[in-house]
Amino acid sequence: MLNNDVLRSVRYMLDIDDASVVDILKLADCDASLTDIKAYLKKDDEPEYLPCPDEIMVHFLDGLIFHLRGKDESRPARPLELPVTNNLVMKKLRVAFELKEDDIRNILQSVNFPIAKAELSAVFRTFGHSNYRTCGDQLLRNFLKGLTQRVRG
Repeated sequence: MLNNDVLRSVRYMLDIDDASVVDILKLADCDASLTDIKAYLKKDDEPEYLPCPDEIMVHFLDGLIFHLRGKDESRPARPLELPVTNNLVMKKLRVAFELKEDDIRNILQSVNFPIAKAELSAVFRTFGHSNYRTCGDQLLRNFLKGLTQRVRG
């Protein structure tokens, strides 16, 4: 899934404005201009659209974790995990919203996208693990849709 789509989806989910996206990025020590954020949030057929780079997406997801859960200043900063994959987005959102495996399965079930426990745990495995499974766009899209319904009510 495109980083821009994930950014738009999370922004809608949390009902935040563009300036709040900049503030979330600042929590992860990333300086992005409001102009850039507006360009990332445009549809790909609109003028002034810019593709969201992986670095911005990782900083946004890390900032989202700090925004929702708080930042522990005693811990050292984690290295950036690049490139951004659907699996990474799922992992970071799971941490940010403090979701357990059953929560994620219930979220997916609420949008008529059932998934077996084994399939879901394979998505959260480390790349290279024998049971690792790539998270497809459809799974991430349905997860974002279900999570939005859960958060917005």
